[in-house]
Amino acid sequence: MMPRCRQYVHVILFLLGVLFITTFFHLLLNPLIAPEQLTIPFNHVQNFSTHSFPRVRQTPDKRRFNSSAVEALIKEIHQNIKNPELTWLFENCFPNTLDTTVDFNPNTGADNHPDTYVITGDIDAMWLRDSSAQIHPYLPLMKYDSNLRLLIEGVILRQLICVQRDPYANAFYKDLERISEWKHVDNTEMRDGIHERKWALDSLCYVLRLMYSYWKEVNYDSTLFLKHKEEFQKTIRIILETFKVQRRYNGTGPYTFQRENAPVDPRGNTARPNGLIYSYFRPSDDIQEYPYLIPSQFFAYHTLKHLSHLIKSLNWTNEFDFDINTITNDLHKKLFNEKNLYDLDKSIMMKHSIYGLIYAYEINGLGNQHWMDDAPIPSLLSLPYLCPTEFSLNDTIYQNTRKFLLDKQNPWYFSGRVLEGIGRSHVEYGTVWPLAVIMRGLTSDDDEEIRSCLNILQRSHGETGYMHESIHVDDSTQFTRAWFAWANSLFGEFIWKVYREKPYLLNKVESKRL
Repeated sequence: MMPRCRQYVHVILFLLGVLFITTFFHLLLNPLIAPEQLTIPFNHVQNFSTHSFPRVRQTPDKRRFNSSAVEALIKEIHQNIKNPELTWLFENCFPNTLDTTVDFNPNTGADNHPDTYVITGDIDAMWLRDSSAQIHPYLPLMKYDSNLRLLIEGVILRQLICVQRDPYANAFYKDLERISEWKHVDNTEMRDGIHERKWALDSLCYVLRLMYSYWKEVNYDSTLFLKHKEEFQKTIRIILETFKVQRRYNGTGPYTFQRENAPVDPRGNTARPNGLIYSYFRPSDDIQEYPYLIPSQFFAYHTLKHLSHLIKSLNWTNEFDFDINTITNDLHKKLFNEKNLYDLDKSIMMKHSIYGLIYAYEINGLGNQHWMDDAPIPSLLSLPYLCPTEFSLNDTIYQNTRKFLLDKQNPWYFSGRVLEGIGRSHVEYGTVWPLAVIMRGLTSDDDEEIRSCLNILQRSHGETGYMHESIHVDDSTQFTRAWFAWANSLFGEFIWKVYREKPYLLNKVESKRL
């Protein structure tokens, strides 16, 4: 009996060995965990920085907010990406907004609602655009971290306060008593608690985007919206009224602005009403040359379509459906009507001698068009990222436009010894914005192009471990804004996307310290 038992033992050990080896190679070859599969089995994760790089991230005790879900993702990235410089950058950049820019109170007011004030980084004010973009990459992690969800709900509720304070303002203070440096410089109505009052269409679009994206990520749970019904409805009404007024069918509206004689007329530059929404400032906060900023028009159309889905779910159609449909129908006629192809003087497009039909950046409806792109988002480059239901990566006119923007035919595309990419007139000529490089990567499905973007970004941090606003093409140590949280969040989002979809690209990016 003993020899036969031994024989069975050998067979069992052999089978266990096969199972062990199979499992080992499966884990080795398939390390990825999709966002919806990420598990958070612990409340604290140690700092996983690679020893060959300096520890520049805030220590846990000095961070403004600690998220177990974010820390778990950082740990996972460290374990599965072989490039130590990229993992170091991800660890620093992805949580930077939470580490350094948020002022979170989980219980405020009579109803104990969360409140989250988010600054941009080195400018101590809350931009509607930046705060939305800074927080957006964390949305898929809410399901693993209830405190993170509460923090994001606080951002949404704080944005309602801001819009109700002034829908034409772009940046706000938490303290109503704080006086802005622009109060006695700008010729505009500076209300209490306003840092800057630059009317940019995308600011309100970002508010709508965050609302809808939150709702989608919490599996269409309407609790937040119904609990704060009055405030949400009031804010949505203000946004729609602002959009309607700024179509300018019945005069110029209440907003005026002038700083150092720009624009020449405080009521804005001349434009013909045509269903598009008039604005003064680009996402860079630079003044527009022409009042219809095309990327923002597409962004408005996209976010209003999503708002329509949200209000239908909430049974608020009687209050808002008519205005949403009126605005989106007019936008659709101007943005997507093929008849515009044959009326290029009034169109949002032009026919380029090399690239064919391409989108303009700005127009005025009177035949004037501006052919360029700006680095901040929304940009023409970002259209498939911000408006994926309207633009596929392979959209013909988008691809034509993209080729123009990423070529030296574009006066704001720069290339140097270290970096290349889209810059802008806001800062020194010959500088590249990491935001534009990141967006190029986010809107590409080409391995070589994505790898090139990763290489550029890896060379761009100037030994700081963080992204910046703009960087000189020949010297990465010459940059603006050492603390620019929007760029850090978007970089983290890019790395996470590549990790999920094309992880082999992250391991093939050369690290100068390897």
